[in-house]
Amino acid sequence: MPHKFTFFLLVFCTVSGRLWAHDIHGDHYVGYSFHLKSKNYFKGSVLFFSNDSVYFQTEAGSVKGYLISEFDDQDKTLLLERKKLIDHVNQSLVLKQHKAEQKKENKFSFFPVIFVMIAIVLLFILNSIFNHRKRKWIVVSTSLLFLSSLLIFSFRHECKFVFLGTDPLFIEAAFTPFKPEVLTRWDNTWFYVESKGIPKTHSMMTGIRSWQQQVPIPQCYTGSNAWQIPLQPELAVDPVPVSPQHFLRGAVAIASNGVPIFNPYTNTGVDALLDGQLDRWGGHSGRADDYHYHVAPMFLDTQTVDILPIAFALDGFPVYASREPDGSSMKPLDANHGHFDGSGSYHYHGSDQAPYMIGRMVGKVTEDATLQIIPQPRANPVRPSLTPLNGAVITDFVPNSSGNGYILTYERNGQSTKVDYSWTNTGKYTFQFVNNNGTTSENYNGHIPCVLQTSVDGLSTDEVQVLITPNPNSGTFSVRQENEKGVKWEQIEIIDLNGNVYFKKKNPGEKIDFSEIRSGVYLLKVYFQKSTKSYKFIVQ
Repeated sequence: MPHKFTFFLLVFCTVSGRLWAHDIHGDHYVGYSFHLKSKNYFKGSVLFFSNDSVYFQTEAGSVKGYLISEFDDQDKTLLLERKKLIDHVNQSLVLKQHKAEQKKENKFSFFPVIFVMIAIVLLFILNSIFNHRKRKWIVVSTSLLFLSSLLIFSFRHECKFVFLGTDPLFIEAAFTPFKPEVLTRWDNTWFYVESKGIPKTHSMMTGIRSWQQQVPIPQCYTGSNAWQIPLQPELAVDPVPVSPQHFLRGAVAIASNGVPIFNPYTNTGVDALLDGQLDRWGGHSGRADDYHYHVAPMFLDTQTVDILPIAFALDGFPVYASREPDGSSMKPLDANHGHFDGSGSYHYHGSDQAPYMIGRMVGKVTEDATLQIIPQPRANPVRPSLTPLNGAVITDFVPNSSGNGYILTYERNGQSTKVDYSWTNTGKYTFQFVNNNGTTSENYNGHIPCVLQTSVDGLSTDEVQVLITPNPNSGTFSVRQENEKGVKWEQIEIIDLNGNVYFKKKNPGEKIDFSEIRSGVYLLKVYFQKSTKSYKFIVQ
């Protein structure tokens, strides 16, 4: 019987040895003058390249993006050489990491083997000394204690979670219910969200008890100034808290209706909700007259289709309301205000209690010296920021009859005042303050209001419309041209998002039969006499 017991432990230790194999782990800004073909120049440092664009941190601390083709020949050559070098380094690092992972997988760890051998010898000794049945429990308990210690030691390693990336169609689905006020596009690295930052499904400002005298003005979060969500988020080793010490400028997430979401704490370090600075929907206007939320927009859960995220954090992870993606009740939250789901993917949840949405940024982000996540868009003010108006309570907020402004009403010291403000297509902004004492006016020259245009890779479709029906489709669809204004197409191509051409035809008819193509997202590129346009469609 003792020999059977010893043999069992010997087999157990030998088989478990492989399982115990382990590994023990133990801004400075530089400016350079870049010159554009338009003869303009600016000082900045390169942050990253994305396809044919390059993004800079400017001398003022903002982030701007340009097409490489916009630069003069000398700087264009410099940028292309730098991009080539970066691509080469990245490829080398990926190759080295792959080889290192292979080596790690094939490496035989001797530390567990040594400990297992010691355990086996110790078990033989103990079994020989305490061979009496009544004392055999000593052998068992001592063995278990030793093996537990060995197990604890063996599991002292760094846990790694690998994300293969987020499907852009999943992100697209979250923003689809709010189109065309929100437009989307993506490349291999980023998912881009374009909007004006003004919600269309609810009003604004009503209910604010601590007013900073700022009002909502549409912003141009478009083109190179669009919101960016990483398609391959990475877990941070040390998640950074969303607190009065971090991320006090700019957004930490973008809601599915195109409105940015800021830190619950303002730049003065106070909880904006508890301080009475937010309206009924959890938002207000910042110093640039930019409307944004400071808490999770939980009401968006009833305005989306099925169980979709109400927002995406700028670290790439989705934000849900009070239900899980499968429709079940919200499970307990971790310190980051979220958790992993059954598939191993992470997501946050919104709530009506602090921290309201994100306790810590679970994903890797870059925080600049001004305490904001970069890259992210920049809001454009049209007037100087103002100071709080003590005692003012906003009671009403409605659009004007022309659709180019709003009328805000507030009560203060028993008197009602209306702020009637509007803008023109040329960027002239007029503010009129109306109360019992009369009317005063202020005029400002600000940014020209932008128009959201359905586009793919920056190709506008405002002049010529090509309709693809049905969309999505199975690879067989009709192509019809509207508002042609005498312009006829000459050729079409079907390409994927990596630029690979799958289909090409001159003078095509309306019916396209491409049923052999696999499912995915494609572009229909239409060639006209003097221009080309691209249209996105989905094959299911």
